[in-house]
Amino acid sequence: MVRDKVVLIGTTAASLRDLHPTPFSPGQTTNHLMPGVMIHANMISQILKVILAGESLFWFWPMWGEVLWLWLGSFFGGIFVVKFHRPLSLGLLISISTIALWSICFVLFGQKGWIPLIPPALGLLFTGAIVLAYKVLYGLSYDVLTDLPTRNLLHQKIQRLSNQSKYTQIALFFLDLYRFRLINEGFGHAIGDQLLISTTKRLKKCLHSQVILARVCGDEFAVMMPNIQNIDQAIAMANQLKKALAAPFYLNGQQVYTTISIGIAYSNQNPHLVAHDLLRDAHTAMYRAKALGNNRYQVYISTMKSQALQQLQLEADLREAIKNQEFQLYYQPIIDLKTNQIAGFEALVRWISPQRGFVSPGEFIPVSEESGLIIPLGEWILLEGCRQLAIWHQKYCQNPPFMLSINLSTRQFSQVNLIECVDQILTETGVDRNCIKLEITESAIMDDVDEAIALLEQLKSLGIKLSMDDFGTGYSSLSYLHRFPIDTLKVDQSFVRRMDDSQQNTEIVKTIIMLGHNLNMDIVAEGIEAEGNVQTLKNLNCEYGQGYFFSKPLPVTALEDLLNRTLYQS
Repeated sequence: MVRDKVVLIGTTAASLRDLHPTPFSPGQTTNHLMPGVMIHANMISQILKVILAGESLFWFWPMWGEVLWLWLGSFFGGIFVVKFHRPLSLGLLISISTIALWSICFVLFGQKGWIPLIPPALGLLFTGAIVLAYKVLYGLSYDVLTDLPTRNLLHQKIQRLSNQSKYTQIALFFLDLYRFRLINEGFGHAIGDQLLISTTKRLKKCLHSQVILARVCGDEFAVMMPNIQNIDQAIAMANQLKKALAAPFYLNGQQVYTTISIGIAYSNQNPHLVAHDLLRDAHTAMYRAKALGNNRYQVYISTMKSQALQQLQLEADLREAIKNQEFQLYYQPIIDLKTNQIAGFEALVRWISPQRGFVSPGEFIPVSEESGLIIPLGEWILLEGCRQLAIWHQKYCQNPPFMLSINLSTRQFSQVNLIECVDQILTETGVDRNCIKLEITESAIMDDVDEAIALLEQLKSLGIKLSMDDFGTGYSSLSYLHRFPIDTLKVDQSFVRRMDDSQQNTEIVKTIIMLGHNLNMDIVAEGIEAEGNVQTLKNLNCEYGQGYFFSKPLPVTALEDLLNRTLYQS
């Protein structure tokens, strides 16, 4: 009886014509061929088990499992974009995740398990793309580090407020952190970021809800104060902001000090207020405050715009002047007060412009400092001065040989390749290194004393001498003076010129001379303009002096005439 039976007719004997590879023994490398009738029998057997016994060929996750699987793929796509900022790292991580997802699905498929592949992969990619787009859009309006509005958003808020009420009075503050670059480089960017975050928190405590605080770039913040009554209210706020940042910051065990320069622009009921102009004016006032000294504020006045334009034009002309070598070195004699003979010179740069004529150093030196042009200009001054001194050493066989003092600006002192540059110029000119003296101001070396000492030691190792210029007028360096490898102290002319007017000034000069001698330094007094100054300095055992009483700064030809007359007379 074959009722309720499935009958398959065929041969099961080995036959080359009826043997087929079978998927039912995939692990075998031999004996993996099976007659067709047996393959059909196995297939029908599995079909009957699925239909009659309810057995499944594959196992599946329940609906909640597949939803959780999809959610995890989407979740990790978003996390990857949040945590990783570099495109290469992010792309590599998403590629690895996609390959890992495919591998998991493939392995489980071999174990008769079916889990979704496409939905979680799409979730990973789509969620990552959405979060990335949100980050980009957020970064256009808000600073990622401090969560403060950016310059663009601040600009929009100012303009919107102005459009809503054309008679709204707005005060805009532009804040710049003093020494942030030095802190960032000295302690690392992590400490720098913490400083910005801590600064943000302190500033927020000073501001009420209607005031908007923004981070406009690196170490610069802006504060928009709407609906103010008068400029005195803005000035009071500026003093409050200064006070908030006066206390030290404690960051990862480091005690960090900083101050701010503040520029204030006031709309003053301007019905045609443009946000761009207000931002520009506040920024201009801030730079003016920085130029006048740190930790102060400056209110914008209309003349600042024309001054800024003039400075930009002067900077452009200065660049051309450096390119066209429009500068000359003048030399002011330094006199040995014991012998009344010329002991050396100070090199002073002069700019003779074809368009502007004679340009005062007090006008172009600050611009060159701020713009960084003092670096190439300073290199030219050092090169030209050393070259000229080498010529004079051959022409005038003095014993001891002439000394040449050359000023080193604050910007040059922080130059990365300063040591290599000075050494190269000394080697190139072949000048006697013991006759070159670099003059450095107090303020240049007091920002970071330990770093300054290390740099001064490197300069000394080149065989040159060092002088501290304008001593007594800058920072108080008395507690550090003995640590500096200084050969000479230069007494500032403001003390020397007033010695005859006040005994107090004479005592100041006397104290500086005694201090220098106790530290084995020689003394140069600047600004000597009267015979009485000379006699007083001699009585105080000051070694050297310079000033208009002896000679004003002279060009090379005029100075050589002076040297020839002096040498012939002696």
